[in-house]
Amino acid sequence: MDYGKTGAPKKGNNTPKHSEHNAFGTSKTPYGRKETKAELLARMKAAAQALKAQTRDE
Repeated sequence: MDYGKTGAPKKGNNTPKHSEHNAFGTSKTPYGRKETKAELLARMKAAAQALKAQTRDE
C-alpha cells in the first residue's frame, strides 16, 4: 500500500504570502506604464548623487 497517496491533497503554495509594495496596479507602478531607459537612468543617477552626498556629509 502506498501511504503517501492517502489523506487530503495538499494545497498549492504558488501564491505569495503578502502583496508586494510595488505590485502592478498601485500608484507606484500603474498598469500599462513601463519606465523608459532614460527615466531609469535619471532615477539611478539621482539616487547615486543622494548617496554620495549623504556619505560626504557624515
